[in-house]
Amino acid sequence: MSLEQSITQLDDNYMKKNLIRSRQNILRDDLSVSSASIYGSTTQSVLFKEKTDLLYGHFLAVIQSSTNELEIFDTIQHLRQVLENTIDDMQVGGKKAFGSNNWIRQEMNTWSLIHCLYKDRLITQKEEMEQDDLPLVNSEKLIVEHLYLNNATLREHQLILDWLEQTSYEENPIQVAHYGDRSAMAWENTLHHLQKVGRTMFGGNRELVKSLDPDAPHRENLPLHDLDMDDQQRLVKHIFKCIRQGKIDEAQSLCEHCGQPWQAALLEGWRLFHDPNYDSNEQKNIKLPIEGNPRRDLWKKCAYAMAESKRLDDYTRAVAGCLCGNLDSLLNVCNDSWWDLLWAYLRVNIDIRVESEIRSCCAKSYCEMPEKYWDAKMSLERIFSELDGNKNMLVKATARASFAIIQKYLILDDIKSLLQHMNDVLETDEATPQMLRLFAHLVLFIRQINRNHQEEMGDKIIRAYVQCLMKIGDAQLVAFYTAALPANHQMQIYSEFLESVPESARRNCLEEAQAHGLDVAQVARITVERIQGMIEDPDQTKLLVGEMSELDKKKISSLEFLIFSQEQRCELLWQANTMMRYFLAQRKIDAVKKAFSMIPSDSIQILVQFHGGKTKLPPRPECAIREYLCHQTYLAAIDGYNDWIEFFYNKRPKQPSAVQGRNYAEKAASEHQEQLYQQDIARWKNALKEQTSSTKELFYNVLLFPDKGWLIDAEELKIEYTSDDDVNAWENRRIQMENLRKIHIPDLISLLHKILSLAEEHQECIKLCEELAAEQNQLYNVFSKHKLSEFLSKVAESSLALMNEKLDPFGFATD
Repeated sequence: MSLEQSITQLDDNYMKKNLIRSRQNILRDDLSVSSASIYGSTTQSVLFKEKTDLLYGHFLAVIQSSTNELEIFDTIQHLRQVLENTIDDMQVGGKKAFGSNNWIRQEMNTWSLIHCLYKDRLITQKEEMEQDDLPLVNSEKLIVEHLYLNNATLREHQLILDWLEQTSYEENPIQVAHYGDRSAMAWENTLHHLQKVGRTMFGGNRELVKSLDPDAPHRENLPLHDLDMDDQQRLVKHIFKCIRQGKIDEAQSLCEHCGQPWQAALLEGWRLFHDPNYDSNEQKNIKLPIEGNPRRDLWKKCAYAMAESKRLDDYTRAVAGCLCGNLDSLLNVCNDSWWDLLWAYLRVNIDIRVESEIRSCCAKSYCEMPEKYWDAKMSLERIFSELDGNKNMLVKATARASFAIIQKYLILDDIKSLLQHMNDVLETDEATPQMLRLFAHLVLFIRQINRNHQEEMGDKIIRAYVQCLMKIGDAQLVAFYTAALPANHQMQIYSEFLESVPESARRNCLEEAQAHGLDVAQVARITVERIQGMIEDPDQTKLLVGEMSELDKKKISSLEFLIFSQEQRCELLWQANTMMRYFLAQRKIDAVKKAFSMIPSDSIQILVQFHGGKTKLPPRPECAIREYLCHQTYLAAIDGYNDWIEFFYNKRPKQPSAVQGRNYAEKAASEHQEQLYQQDIARWKNALKEQTSSTKELFYNVLLFPDKGWLIDAEELKIEYTSDDDVNAWENRRIQMENLRKIHIPDLISLLHKILSLAEEHQECIKLCEELAAEQNQLYNVFSKHKLSEFLSKVAESSLALMNEKLDPFGFATD
């Protein structure tokens, strides 16, 4: 093949390569647009929420699976794995739907940081033994190994650096681009141009390098071919990306693959020198190869000058700078990312600390490094201060973002500031449910390592997370995290949760509370009290007198929380009595009946058995039982009255209508109907008499209630008050019962008088005055002057009716 044919074939090959490269770029852009479109779609949003909502339960399962504090770092790894699995599940079209700034990935990175840092702080630093100073040696490798074993600060810096490199790799894994065949030499487009110089009719106007050695472009001050310059720029960017992700070996392999072994050699010069033949443990008769670069100091000085050179492109300088500790060259290319800048500062600081140790302990002289190199050393606090004040708006915004702040305080081991930041976020719109989940588990971790010095802040964070979980309605989640709060907070917040759960879920919620160590009895009591304390909405439609509202029904239904456990029967009676007093004051008899029906019929028996007999009942259950019986007798009297009224007005036989006909048959039929009516009315009157007698007895059961009377506690009770609130509660109860007596006893007496008067038992009406005036129950004390006057007027009417029957005013026969 002739030279001209070869050149023509090379031209065709380059055109094909450029066309393929152009198509690849177009396809890559199309895929990016398509991926963004899918990510922004409604379907993707729904899927994202469904997947992330599962994190609440997954985190709970991981925390519960931890059986002891020694497994804390395994637990952290499992939490991180849960997040990683969630990200993997969200893959779309082979591309992950999460960017480097996505919250779920940043949370995963945060847990990785916690694992590596605090495992070293809590385990490695406790286990490390004080070691002797290293004598002067010639092995840089041994010096650095000894330094890392003894210097916890440097080790932490290295762990952070490794974390930054690993997270960068996980976010954007290195994908080796196509730079040509392995057999191709570097800068092949420039080579092709040089080969055809003088052989073509028309030459280019632009002058290129005359040689192809690595230093030619700088020595001749002439450029490479444009395509080679593009490839070279892409190559050095990729090399830097490999180093940024801790993949320096991959970077060297790529250099060799692209026909640039000198680039691979440049990446080799930083390695620490070590001669294993000086090791006394090695066999003396076998010579081993040395490791690293014996003239590393000279290489480093040259690399530093290379990083300072303005003639090189930014990424070439940065590649040299990150291996020799030149900060400016790194800041020049890492200026758009908070994490990249942190990596740059840390890498330079580690380099300076290691170099200082080597020069202090190694028994050889080194080339001097510029003062600028040593001046780049900074503390972590100063590094973060530099990041906070960075002029780049993206870096500044990231520095103010919650994840960056959390990671900063974790790195600084500033738990107090971390808790303060999380509390500050609670007051802003940034406190999303997923963010609260992270905050709560950070607090749990801090407590587990015994670093929580501000319990109130931690409690506030966990409380906020529990309130978020309450909206989800999962009782297990709410109960578990509520158990992490102080006892008084536990009862308040879990009772708040119970207020909103449906009736069908109440038992399960209480079982979960008990399973997680909550005081179920107190929680149930507080829940009922909270619901009882709710106030009716004034804007609600006006109800009829005695009609139950929806809130009334909710209050009555809340008693169910106290039914599930027999040990709470006393509290059930107490709360039910309180509720019935409330409804009695509003004359809501149906509500009283509904509340009374919530109490199991065996409650008194259970209480008596629990305390070992009636005589051994403490004051509280004894008062609760007595008041319960008072309500029972009152409701029985009201039911008796309603039955009597029903019988009197609706069961009375109807008198047959008068017959118009005059013939014998019609008269006979009319007389027969009249006889039947008289028989029915006689039976009805007998039944009415019995009904009146039983109803009267029910009323007297209330009016003559034993031991001082209806809704009055026994005098011999010796109540032991536990607090001023307890004293006030008992006093309020006494006042309420006294007021109820003043309302309902006059009403009952009035109703009883009505029954007796309608039944024409006027003498019994007069006897009501005797019961009213009796000193034993002193019923007259509950009557106001007005009500007493009304009642006496009705009694006077009864006396008048007796006198019309030729009896005296008291119902006795006159002589």
